[in-house]
Formats: sequence, C-alpha cells, structure tokens
Amino acid sequence: MEDEKVTKVSSAVSDVVLGCVMPYILDPKDRDAASLVCRRWYELDALTRKHVTIALCYTTSPDRLRRRFRHLESLKLKGKPRAAMFNLIPEDWGGYVTPWVTEIAESFNCLRSLHFRRMIVRDSDLELLARSRGRVLQALKLDKCSGFSTDGLLHIGRSCRNLKTLFLEESSIVENDGEWLHELALYNTVLETLNFYMTDLVKVSFEDLELIARNCRSLNSVKVGDCEILDLLQFFSAAAALEEFCGGSFNEQPDKYSSVTLPAKLCRLGLTYLGENEMPIVFPFAPLLKKLDLLYALLDTEDHCTLIQRCPNLEVLETRNVVGDRGLEVLARSCKRLKRLRIERGADEQEMEDEEGVVSQRGLIALAQGCLELQYLAVYVSDITNASLECIGSCSKNLCDFRLVLLDREERITDLPLDNGVRALLRGCEKIRRFALYLRPGGLTDVGLSYVGQYSQNIRWMLLGYVGESDTGLLDFSRGCPSLQKLEMRGCCFSERALAAAVMQMTSLRYLWVQGYRASATGRDLLAMARPFWNIEIIPPRRVVVTDQVGEAVVVEHPAHILAYYSLAGPRTDCPDTVIPLDSESLLTR
Repeated sequence: MEDEKVTKVSSAVSDVVLGCVMPYILDPKDRDAASLVCRRWYELDALTRKHVTIALCYTTSPDRLRRRFRHLESLKLKGKPRAAMFNLIPEDWGGYVTPWVTEIAESFNCLRSLHFRRMIVRDSDLELLARSRGRVLQALKLDKCSGFSTDGLLHIGRSCRNLKTLFLEESSIVENDGEWLHELALYNTVLETLNFYMTDLVKVSFEDLELIARNCRSLNSVKVGDCEILDLLQFFSAAAALEEFCGGSFNEQPDKYSSVTLPAKLCRLGLTYLGENEMPIVFPFAPLLKKLDLLYALLDTEDHCTLIQRCPNLEVLETRNVVGDRGLEVLARSCKRLKRLRIERGADEQEMEDEEGVVSQRGLIALAQGCLELQYLAVYVSDITNASLECIGSCSKNLCDFRLVLLDREERITDLPLDNGVRALLRGCEKIRRFALYLRPGGLTDVGLSYVGQYSQNIRWMLLGYVGESDTGLLDFSRGCPSLQKLEMRGCCFSERALAAAVMQMTSLRYLWVQGYRASATGRDLLAMARPFWNIEIIPPRRVVVTDQVGEAVVVEHPAHILAYYSLAGPRTDCPDTVIPLDSESLLTR
C-alpha cells in the first residue's frame, strides 16, 4: 500500500517536472524521440509543441495536424519537390495550399507564423488568411510560390497590421498594380523584414518604401527588386535600423552615385548590377560586412579580389564561379571567419570572357586551409581532384552541409574517379548532415558509392547525380546511411528492381526522388518497395520547350521520374494526368 502511494506521488512529480521541461525541448528530433516514450509524453508534446515543419504537404492531412497540435504558433509547409526549382516537375504536379489555409482559418487560433515553400497559393487563400488571421499574423513567407497576384497581397497589406515579416522571394506573382505595398506602408508600424527579391514586381513606389522606413522603426531587412539606387536615397536615410539590403540597380552614369550613403548599421548586402565603377559605394563600410551577395553583380575576378580583401569580418558569401581560384585564395587569406560559401554557375559566355573565372581544386584547397570555421559549402567546379577533397576532409571539421557539382564544360578532368577523395571527406567531416555530389559518368565507381553509404553515419539529406556503375553500387550504398531520411538521385544507371531493394534496406528513409533510371516495361518492379503508408508516383518521360542562353527555343527530353514518400494521408486525390500513382490496382488499369 505504501509502495503504491510512493509510485503515484513519484509519477505526479515526474509529470509536473516534464510539463515544465518539455516547452524547452526545441529540436524536432528530440521532440519526436520524447513523444515515443509513452502516451503521457506524447500528449505533453502535442500540448506544448509550438512549431512544426512538414517536408511534403502530402505526407499528412490538415485535420491530422489539427487533431495532434492544436496550439501551434508556427507552421512551415513544403509543396513541390526541389526539382521544381529547375523546371523538372510538371507545373500542375500539385502542392495546393487551399486545404491547409481552410483548416488554419477554422482551427489554429494560436498560429502567428506561416511559411509556404514551393506551393500553389491563390488570391482567395490570401484573402481568407487576411480575414481569419489578419489581427494576429506576424510572419507570412511565400517562398518560391506561384498562383497568386498583387490582388491577394492587397488583402494581406490591408488587414495584417501586426505583420513583422513579409517574405515573397523568388515567387511567381502576377502584378496588377503596386497598391499592396501602399496599403502596407499606410497601416503597418511593426514591420521588420520585407522581401520581394527576385520577383517580377516592378510597380513599386520608392515613396512607399520610404514611408515604411519612417513608420517601422524596427525595420532591419529589406530585399527589393529592380529599383534605381538613386531613388532610394530618402529610404536609406530613414531606415536607421537597417542591417540587410538586397536588390536595387544602377542605371545612371557612374559619377552620379557618389552621393549614395548607406545606413550605418548595414552588415548584410547584395547589390544587383553592381559594377567596377559602383564598387566604391561599398568600400566605406566593407569592414563591417558579415554577408555579401554578389550573385547578380557584374564583377569579374579582379573586382571580386578587390572587394573581398576589404571584408575581413565576412561570414557569408554568395557569388558565381567568376570569382575564380584567385578569388578563393584572397577569400582564404582575408576572411578567416567565413562560415557559409555558395558559388553558383555563371553564364558560359561570362566564363569565356574571363579565363580566370573558373573554380577548381586549387581554389578549394586554399579555402579549406584558410577558412577553418566553414560550415556550409556549395560550389560548381570546372575541375576537381581526390587531393582537394582529402584536404577539405582534414581541415573543415565544422562542415555540416557540403554540395559539389562538376561542370561538364571541361572534357578533360585531372583526377577521376573521386572514390578516395569522397571517402576521406566523409570520414573527416563527421558533422555533415546534408550532402550533394553531382558528377559525370566515371566520377564515382561502385566502390566509391559504397564508401558514401559506409561513411554517412549522420547524413539526413543526400543528392547524387551521375554516380555509380551498376546496381551493385547502389545496393552496397544502401547498406549504410543509417540516418538518411531524404534521397534524391538524377542521371544514374540503376534499375527499378535495385531502387526498390535499396529503399527497403534504408530503414530511416522517408522520401525518394529519382530522375533517369532503367525503367521496366510495366513499372511492376517498383512494387517490391510497396508497403503500408508508402506512396509511389511515376511522372512519365516528356518533352519540354525551354529557352537556351541565346534566347532560342529548344526542345529538351525529360526522363521519367519516381517520387516515393511516407504518408499518413494515403494516396493523394489531386494527381494530374502527368502523374501515375503506382500500386497494384493502378498497374492493372494502365
């Protein structure tokens, strides 16, 4: 009897303690593990979880989310696969936000922050959000979304007067007028982040931007489109708290920009169409810069070197491979605090004009030896060696995210395959959680692919392109990767049967996307990976008309895709004609 009392008291105390501790457990993986301990811990997690990220909107349903997490304050929802960013997924594939917005409007009374990524959003969705959540909504991110216009944004600007973040970057928006920004300028006094960078919004009044700067004293980040810098002088003068600015353009004669003065607190900067003649604008506060975006600057290798060496406190750099090996050597000498480096592919004609504008093993070795705090590296290279990857493995111990694409412009590569270099990199960089390796045939053998599986103990997301030689390599790879949840592959030589067998061996896998594989006549071999809650979709081969670099229309052949993922919601009901849901019944009716 006494023991029963002690047990009950002990259980009550533990529940009280857990109830106090649970809100401070923020890591999603820790939360997931705690919720599996027992029913009581599951309930406490449901009651106290404030933020949820859903990596694919079809993995669950809005009502399931509502039933489990009724007190959510923040939701991030992703729609189309990443391949949609490269026009590899049909436009009508799906990713509609409407059912989620309907549930949010009716049920989630605590929700203050919404982030939709690669989703189709309608003006009616934004109108419903503004009407139902307008008074409390503090953050709205429409990230690489499409389907809406400035009419929908008008509802947000007019009703959401407590909005601190409005993020529209890289979204496809139909522009009817600029009234949405004017409404935002009139009624909002708490805005901190405004971002319509890399959109087609041009009907933007610089007077409205100036009014926002005057009314919103906490405004610290603004990323705009193609606005003449000279028209923003009053905006810069009023935005005293501004720490980040991206966008703008230089359309006048260079001598007219001598009067431009940027805010004193600015430490994150990205100026589009910045050229050699406009660079002196940046020089006075270059030592203060922590982030520099040169992706859309008109600078050659020499200009990069001149600017980078003036930025000793730089932590984040985004640019194109015109930076060249020499630019990376200057970066390694001058920017010892660098944590993130992203080097995109430049236009081929730009590379040809600037012979130095290529990145190779030479630049990567200098970078690894000079920037020891590097955590993120994404780079397009023209040449690569095992030795350079080994150097990264031995020097970059803080690397968490590594992505490398080998360009196909150079026919003769110094040192392929990269088996030993990849093994050394993965063995040395034990903190890597995200890994992408996009090579060419012969770049990584079956042995090298087995190394990737063997030494990827903690990697959760992986993209592989043109790796391996046969099904044997894929099966050896799949015996490793104990933490891998999301796998994307392109241009590989594997059969449907091997893909299905590999999926069954990777017990943590939740998502698979493959484009380019050895398809069977019926697709029946993929059924070897069929199991409860596992959706399989096939996007058949198709022809797509694209515009090449000289502006001419070119027909491109897109191989078939496989998309497979766990879903508590079952097979989706909004599949377009371009998608085949694959199960035993659909095979019989194909």
